[in-house]
Amino acid sequence: MALHGVALVDKPAGMSSFSVVSRLRRIFRTLGVTKAGHTGTLDPLATGLLPICIGESTKYAQRLLDADKGYLATIKLGAATTTGDREGEITETRPADCDSGAIRAVLSQFVGSIEQTPPVYSALKVAGKPAYEYARAGQAVELAKRTVEIHAINLLSCDAAAQEFEISVVCSKGTYIRTLAEDLALALGTVGHLASLRRTRTGGFDLNAAQSLDAWMECDDATRSSWLLPTDSLVAELPRVTLNEFGARNIQNGKFVSCDRTDALPRSSEGDELLLRVYGPSEHFLGLGKLAPDGLLRAERLLSTHGL
Repeated sequence: MALHGVALVDKPAGMSSFSVVSRLRRIFRTLGVTKAGHTGTLDPLATGLLPICIGESTKYAQRLLDADKGYLATIKLGAATTTGDREGEITETRPADCDSGAIRAVLSQFVGSIEQTPPVYSALKVAGKPAYEYARAGQAVELAKRTVEIHAINLLSCDAAAQEFEISVVCSKGTYIRTLAEDLALALGTVGHLASLRRTRTGGFDLNAAQSLDAWMECDDATRSSWLLPTDSLVAELPRVTLNEFGARNIQNGKFVSCDRTDALPRSSEGDELLLRVYGPSEHFLGLGKLAPDGLLRAERLLSTHGL
């Protein structure tokens, strides 16, 4: 059976997400895996949860790219930088004299839908090139504002002497915490930058379940395989349907399968299809299917049938 699943890595500081993926791909190659991909980049400065899809799981990586994220962020007031984080050069300084009460009052203003201008030092493409390439070359680049959602933001600690504070954030995809740090500082009447960032959550995955990159690199193949979460954990929020051997074979062959709507499935609106996790005999995850209102189930995105 082909190996596939989700590796939860606690990314170290100073390394790109691409480099982490490359290392995981290399160590899983001995197990016959040729494909690996992350589910949302972390800046080299940042640490924390980086789910990496292994093998066939890469087919479902987009669902985590679109998922909400959770972070711990430390914000330093009084100095702005070129990159919006501590790795950039200081471009401006302003006096800062904020306490926890003032910070909490400002944080409450950022809950809900907010507009952000992405940082120029970002991977967003402009005319086919990442924005950071223009920034490094000293060329001006204009990035359009975007609307993101801040579901929750809380003050965890405040060092008034250092003018530094730590927050927890739960937000939608596309949120730039560097930009949030800068905007919070401006709302506090000063400037600031992101001093540290740690991702704690991606969708339904939590940092507490992750292993360090060193642990992934140094353990044996059997341990690595045991640490992989099943592929269907990427779509755990979807309702499920289980097919018998005949139905599983038909859907894998591209045929429609009649699905009993008396199963405990949500009702789709008239004309709408319902996205489902599809399982075969012995609870094998086959992939995703779409169930039409007339009760016919068709394949949407299936795992390879090889070895299943």
